[in-house]
Amino acid sequence: MAYRTFAAIDVGSTDVTMKIFEVTAKKGYRQLDYVSNIMELGLDTYKDGYISQESVERLCDILIRFSKKMREYRTTDCCAYATSAIREAKNNMMVLDLLKLRTGIEVKILNNSEHRFLMYKGLAVKAENFEKIVEKNTAIVDIGAGSIQISLTNNGRLIATQNIPIGALRVRERLKSFRFDRMHLERVMEEFIANEINTFRHHYLRGKEIKNVIAIGDEIGNLIRIVPELEITDHLNEEQLNAIFDRLLAKSPAELASEYKIPYERATLLLPAAMIYGIFLRQAKADLIWTPSVDLCDGIIVDVLEKNKNISFKRNFEDDIRSSVYQVAKRYRCNEEHNHNVSAIACKIFDKTKKIHGLQSKERLQLEIAATLHDCGKFINMNRAGDNSYAIIMSTEIMGLSHKEREEIANVVRYNSVPYPDYREVQGIFGTTDYMKIAKLVAILKVANAMDRSHKQKASTYNIVVKDKQLVITIDTLYDLALERGLFDDKADFFLKVYGIRPVLKQRGGEYK
Repeated sequence: MAYRTFAAIDVGSTDVTMKIFEVTAKKGYRQLDYVSNIMELGLDTYKDGYISQESVERLCDILIRFSKKMREYRTTDCCAYATSAIREAKNNMMVLDLLKLRTGIEVKILNNSEHRFLMYKGLAVKAENFEKIVEKNTAIVDIGAGSIQISLTNNGRLIATQNIPIGALRVRERLKSFRFDRMHLERVMEEFIANEINTFRHHYLRGKEIKNVIAIGDEIGNLIRIVPELEITDHLNEEQLNAIFDRLLAKSPAELASEYKIPYERATLLLPAAMIYGIFLRQAKADLIWTPSVDLCDGIIVDVLEKNKNISFKRNFEDDIRSSVYQVAKRYRCNEEHNHNVSAIACKIFDKTKKIHGLQSKERLQLEIAATLHDCGKFINMNRAGDNSYAIIMSTEIMGLSHKEREEIANVVRYNSVPYPDYREVQGIFGTTDYMKIAKLVAILKVANAMDRSHKQKASTYNIVVKDKQLVITIDTLYDLALERGLFDDKADFFLKVYGIRPVLKQRGGEYK
């Protein structure tokens, strides 16, 4: 049977991990090997702002050992990602360059939304009961060393996500300097964590009852390990969580590390992690915490196989992105019917002009998101709505999009309502490719938006064809299109500049008087 191997590497804040997978066309993928080295890169970054040279040397040694392991499996395909520890370091570009030069492994930085979306993908594919669990309101709580990501699902779809900078390592280091006695430290730690989660609850839960909590991240497995007598499998309840608390309070990190074979550095993170889970369980008023064994490497393999179309998965992850974007539009009271109509028209124009614009499916999704959010800035102020929309999108985490992709969407929305700048005006802000990509998406959005300028969805059907250097858009309607026609020519002029073809609006069915 034809197969290949693939290595997924996670350069995390507290450890560096590699999983080697076997991939086959018929059976999908399975894990062949797992290697992990404890290394608190986050300690450098969160304390000093830089990755130390000593840590760089050690990280190089680890990656060289990983390379040797890959050769044992004849693995040539590899994907290595770094998360918050390197992402937040001021010398991150220098560190990545040294890693590539010395080890041959190119490590790429994930932004927070990409990181959490990969975790979400791994969870959705690997956890057996995932689809059944998320049918009810569910909070996915991902505790890392540097932050917590809380993602909410409703009716099986992702609806919101928020990052809170109170990860286990960050909490431990911030509160350790207070020099409290143990009991006082625990109380202060709980107050500190609860305040952040209360803020999240106020803005995002708004009275919603959370039926399930899914715990993923670095520490949940170690928390379960310290209470083997409870035989916890895939979930734990409040009583079991209290038993974990009792064990943590009864033993020092050194005792936990020795007795349960947990690295000491990880043992020091267990109390902050348990507190975060406990507070969220109480705040959400959920009955259970589900505890699937999922890490970033699981998400990396799913993402690579999905993007390369090696394996098709039951879940459409783009629908999760669309669902969360829809909730953003709803929060800022966008006109749902108008946005849906503009999005449908824009995507149809995109599909009909594929041979002209040369863009891919990812850009189509960006256009769809831009159409959904193009009026969100009016919630703040009707004046300068484009700039307000840009600010909202740039301030809103959309799980699954890189910072660059989100910035492109924000610019598409901004320039939907104002003239597109000459390249000389934005040189150094847009790269050459980005400038033209944004221009192409703006041109489509301007035309699509003009076709429903009345916000009345006048057309029942649209027929769009490219013919004789024209984009002929025929609308089947009995309504008067005077407003749409009046605005269309101006938008068509910009489309002509970008694509070299002119949109032409035609009406079938006569005019309603």
